[in-house]
Amino acid sequence: MHFRQDPEDERFREEVRAFLRARLPADVAERNRRGFHPTKEDELWWTRVLYERGWSAPHWPVEYGGTGWSPLRRFIFEEECFLAGAPPTCAAGFSLLGPVLYTYGNEDQKQRFLEPTRRGDIFWGQLFSEPNAGSDLASLKTIAVLDGDHYIVNGQKTWTTEGHYADWLFCLVRTDTESKPQRGISFLIIDAKAPGVTVRPIVSLDESHSLNETFLDNVRVPAANRIGEENKGWSYAKLLLEHERAFSAEVPRNKRLMAQLKQIAKTQRSGAGRLIDDPVFSARIAEAEIELRALEWLTLRALADMDHGADPTKPVGSVLKVRGSELIQKIGALIVEALGDHGQAFYPEHGFESLPGPAEAPGQVADFLYRRAVTIYGGTNEIQRNLIARGLLGL
Repeated sequence: MHFRQDPEDERFREEVRAFLRARLPADVAERNRRGFHPTKEDELWWTRVLYERGWSAPHWPVEYGGTGWSPLRRFIFEEECFLAGAPPTCAAGFSLLGPVLYTYGNEDQKQRFLEPTRRGDIFWGQLFSEPNAGSDLASLKTIAVLDGDHYIVNGQKTWTTEGHYADWLFCLVRTDTESKPQRGISFLIIDAKAPGVTVRPIVSLDESHSLNETFLDNVRVPAANRIGEENKGWSYAKLLLEHERAFSAEVPRNKRLMAQLKQIAKTQRSGAGRLIDDPVFSARIAEAEIELRALEWLTLRALADMDHGADPTKPVGSVLKVRGSELIQKIGALIVEALGDHGQAFYPEHGFESLPGPAEAPGQVADFLYRRAVTIYGGTNEIQRNLIARGLLGL
């Protein structure tokens, strides 16, 4: 593959950087660069800033408010925003629900939800995983029974990322208990404030609250809130999950972690010199950086193939997810090791400036602990390897 950067793409990168310098406050950027979980207020505020520029949904089709950018320009935009420390937009709404909604939703659903999401007026939560249905999602037990023009929904969901922020939830439910598991699932949109919806916090290993468990107790959901046909929800969810796995390649996050690792290694001591000068540790950094360069080129190749009509059934997202997620954990472990004793300290999200330790330390260990889950969420890497073996190797 011969990849040559178009000068117009480089000019576009500079345009994005200038926009970020002009609109992104330093304190917001600092918090996000350290890996602390974003607030709802920051996410919605940034969505509205992007909406004003016409950039809040760059990967959506133009007819639904997208930018019409090439896959490469979308990648450049996301990379520059992440490296600058911009808050994310609501991933559940933009990256996961959005493609399902504009592909399979009816006109009324598109009118009700797409523009308010793009405008930053709605925050979404995803209700897929259950206590006994995570990677084996097709075994979910949450039941929806049609009662007139409403479904009555009962069940429990878990790992609802930012569910405590959500105004609306999208949910996989079982509407047919007699068919094969994948054939009896439907896709519903649920008002997060509806009677019977209870969201409870899960405090994760990083001592923060971004995850939740959600209980559905006789929740009445209008049948008009079902996306697509009844019992066809599994087909719609597969499109969503491919978007989630491709997102998990996370080249920008790996780049930021690598830059932080090098900076920490330059300031930390090893014997009489700097850690970065230690031949063994520097070799480990170099090995991780080689893997990062390979991941970036693999991603760029996938984007180029996408631009030239690549087969959408190939599990490219699974390949990127496996390589990217494992690299996040590898670089994170090197950061914690480089911090030495300071890696044992807990740094709160606010007020860390006055605490002892290297300036780069706050947020690092918390993010490392949280990212232990990156090889699990979006489908475990063991499952991804099965998809790769079947879809790419024909095994």
